[in-house]
Amino acid sequence: MGDQKVYNRWLIVLGAILVQLCLGAIYAWSVFRKPIEGCFGCTPSQASLPFSFVLVFFALGTIVGGRLQDRYGPKLIAIIGGILLGLGMILAGFATSSLVMMVIAYGVISGIGIGFAYSCPIAAGVKWFPDRRGLITGLAVAGFGAGSFFFAPLASGLIGGTPYTLLGASLFGLPPIGVFGTFRVLGIAYIVIVIIGALFLRNPPSGYCPAGWTPPTAKPGCATAFTATPGQMLATWQFWVIWLLYLAGAGTGLMIIGQTSPIAQEVARYPLATATLGVGILAIFNALGRILWGRVSDALGRTRTLFIIYLVNGLAVLGYFLIPAAPWYFWIGIALVGATFGGYLAIYPALTADFYGTKFSGVNYGFVFMAYGIGGLLSNILAPKVKEISGNYNFAFMFAGILCIVAAVVINFVRAPAPKAAPAA
Repeated sequence: MGDQKVYNRWLIVLGAILVQLCLGAIYAWSVFRKPIEGCFGCTPSQASLPFSFVLVFFALGTIVGGRLQDRYGPKLIAIIGGILLGLGMILAGFATSSLVMMVIAYGVISGIGIGFAYSCPIAAGVKWFPDRRGLITGLAVAGFGAGSFFFAPLASGLIGGTPYTLLGASLFGLPPIGVFGTFRVLGIAYIVIVIIGALFLRNPPSGYCPAGWTPPTAKPGCATAFTATPGQMLATWQFWVIWLLYLAGAGTGLMIIGQTSPIAQEVARYPLATATLGVGILAIFNALGRILWGRVSDALGRTRTLFIIYLVNGLAVLGYFLIPAAPWYFWIGIALVGATFGGYLAIYPALTADFYGTKFSGVNYGFVFMAYGIGGLLSNILAPKVKEISGNYNFAFMFAGILCIVAAVVINFVRAPAPKAAPAA
């Protein structure tokens, strides 16, 4: 137990933020979508395929990465994930004549790398902070939400040779290296930063408990006393319900994230610079939402907090119908969608640990997280396809908004499984 006295557990949070900043840069994809259309002469739905596939393989990689980090620890697996992420980006930079190669490099290789690295800081965080699971998962993934805030303007500037601009302030000039050169530069940066962050990650000693803390009695929708293996978790009806609900919420958020820049340009009629700013603003609220809602869920309970989030998310997306007549709603919409989406990413890891324990938290959350990947794939096929067919995104907004409102009702009936439903491993 000497290690727990020497090692500052807040260094886990520092490492997590560095790692997740790079992983979360995938949310800047909407900046790439229109340049990709121009390079390959493809449709919006085809240009969205690399983003759709990266979400699926991100989720698949989380299952494998979760199992590996449970066995080998978070540091090594996060390093491997960072190398795969960067390698996929670099290879995407050489896919100058093939959208298929772009999908394989960015969607598959980088996606797996993101999944490997993503599970590591979350699993380590909930083990080091059993007293603040909601807050710490929010902090651990806040960097993921903030990644596109820093990297979207960098990517946009490198593609077009415009200055690096944050919140309207031009900070320094950037050379015009084009979309493929941008992939290569970012890939190298991701490898370096993820490895540095991964060096801070480690698991606590066996039996670790923060000084002065005793496990509280469970709040509605919160912790139970048993640990479930992945197989035991899959045997509970609660898993399948929260999986479907996660799909609805994550799919809705990822639909808006993946199409934010095109929505700004095509629906609100804003110029590219303003659309890029919108991507950054959404990222800020995404990051803040992870911290805010994670902390709220510690006090209010996971399912009660999710009820609020789903309701706000659903109403916010339905409000996107206002944008053609009232472009100012674009800013309200991205703020609300970003904050609520961040809430899902903060609460569902904590909810999984509450329901099924922390011993197998890496792989257990990997299975839950598959809902994120499938939701992102389906929603980012749906939205551009609806735009191609009807000329607007209205059906996609309506479908996603109603789905979230239904999820808000259903989450009220979800309770932690009883020990007999998933006996101790």
